[in-house]
Amino acid sequence: MTVIDEERVVVEVKGLTVERLHAWVRRGWVRPTLGEAGPVYCELDIARCELVRQLRDDMDLDRDTLSLVLSLTDQIYGLRRELRRTLRAIEQLPGEHRQLLADRLRAAENILDGDH
Repeated sequence: MTVIDEERVVVEVKGLTVERLHAWVRRGWVRPTLGEAGPVYCELDIARCELVRQLRDDMDLDRDTLSLVLSLTDQIYGLRRELRRTLRAIEQLPGEHRQLLADRLRAAENILDGDH
């Protein structure tokens, strides 16, 4: 992982200042890692800053709405990580266990769809 200082983050993200970045960190919209010399950022943090900037500046979202959108986005990414982890675990199962799981998932889907 490449370590990036806040000056580079400000250069990379159009319309971002150090003061604005600090405000976003205080609000929890951006979460840098704390290094020996202060906060350090990674490429994902730069992407997050760009997202925040677009939501604030281009879409004109207020603070509360932006916080909600970021929270929901984080939840979606968390669910995607868990799904990938689960799929990797399923791939490690013996074939007959994978088939049993597939059969049970189809049965559960039918129940949810009302096709008992």
